[in-house]
Amino acid sequence: MIATARRAVLVPALGLALCLLAVEWARVLAARDWPLAGQVAGGAALCLCLALYPPGVLGLGRDRLAARLLGAAALTAALLLPAAVRWTGELPLGGGLAAAVVLVAAGEEIAFRGALFAAFERAWGGPAAVLGTTLAWTAAHMVSHPPAFLPAVAAAGLLLGCWRLYARDLVGPMLAHIVADLAL
Repeated sequence: MIATARRAVLVPALGLALCLLAVEWARVLAARDWPLAGQVAGGAALCLCLALYPPGVLGLGRDRLAARLLGAAALTAALLLPAAVRWTGELPLGGGLAAAVVLVAAGEEIAFRGALFAAFERAWGGPAAVLGTTLAWTAAHMVSHPPAFLPAVAAAGLLLGCWRLYARDLVGPMLAHIVADLAL
């Protein structure tokens, strides 16, 4: 009986992780031929994870909004440190591609540190959710980033995952991810 209940929680969590990896890799591959369309379609597909859980379970909501926005500013500063070192004074994106980057960053947070985090936390607990989503998110970036950059992706995922666990918030990670991706 307990094994069946445990399996009922584990299988959806692992299935969601594999599905998100497939969506991320498909988004990156599609964006090579269709940069704007591939990013928009992939970001929209990731945002569909909003339907999996209520906003409170995903870490979204308006309660403690001032603290969440302050957290977003702190997380943004931490994520932008590497970009600040090599910033040339120019913003690299314009127009539609910037909007697509916002959609993808928001979608990644909703999918990985929202829905997947909730599924992993239910299956294995909070610390395992942080580790599991960090590993899945890093694996999702293997197609789009050079191997030397993956430790930075993992560090960002770990930071955002810890924030998600201990602040019970997705607003801060989402805003920080959006600003960081626009700056990079």
